[in-house]
Amino acid sequence: MNKTEKLIHLHHCRGAGWKTIQIIMSNDPSLSSLFTMNHEEWVKILPIPSNKLTLFLKDLHSLNIIDKLKRYEDCQIHCLTIFDDDYPFLLKQIFDPPWVLYLKGDKKLLTRRSTLGVVGTRKPTSYGLEALKTILLPLVKKKFVIISGVAAGIDAEAHKITLGEGGDTIGVLGGGLLQIYPKSNISLAGEIINKGLLLSETPPEKRAEPWMFPLRNRIISGLSLGVFVVEAKEKSGSLITAQSALEHGREVFALPGNVTSPESLGTNQLIQDGAKLVLSSKQIEEEF
Repeated sequence: MNKTEKLIHLHHCRGAGWKTIQIIMSNDPSLSSLFTMNHEEWVKILPIPSNKLTLFLKDLHSLNIIDKLKRYEDCQIHCLTIFDDDYPFLLKQIFDPPWVLYLKGDKKLLTRRSTLGVVGTRKPTSYGLEALKTILLPLVKKKFVIISGVAAGIDAEAHKITLGEGGDTIGVLGGGLLQIYPKSNISLAGEIINKGLLLSETPPEKRAEPWMFPLRNRIISGLSLGVFVVEAKEKSGSLITAQSALEHGREVFALPGNVTSPESLGTNQLIQDGAKLVLSSKQIEEEF
């Protein structure tokens, strides 16, 4: 088994989160001792509870990763690891880049320069939808790659506007590629695969769980030169994405909204905190 396959194997083990893999990698960068270390050695290097360690070691020594990789290949799923030359440059710059990405669709979109993340509420107002379309269409025509999270609401709309215009879009899932969530977006996900790129950090057979979505948000901002927040309540996932974007040194753009609308409280606050106010596509283009 080569180093890449070992990393993918590790990525499938229960109990092996980002930090656990980082500890293993810094301890053994070539992963040469992955299958030869004994229980005591693992206890020494991994600061995880014993029940998690038991699950981790069980998976480490019983999973057949070659079979899984064969299945992914049959499903046209490509695995891209941080060791690979074509791993996205922008994403590699963030503090905690995914060790492995699972991709389906047009991989070349990961090499494109002009990338804009678009996020927002799951329950947009008619104003939010109208504004999104007005601002996004000129950018799609200028070959911007639109990146979003395939969620209900603004995310789905951003993908649909882009696809409808024959543009390029990347969808980032919380769960695995073989467990599309929400189910209402299965056909949209299929269209993104056919005409764009769908990707996830979660192994393909895993279902989406709530804790995966904030992790997905860092990938949206990590792949993007800037993030456009369309409508967001005061405490929402979109604001987590905006926060990630700031931490990654990316531009944050926000659509101003009605002061009496709960869906605009988050975006108006972002503008107050220094996000760039967007009235048309020009404000986004200027920054790029």
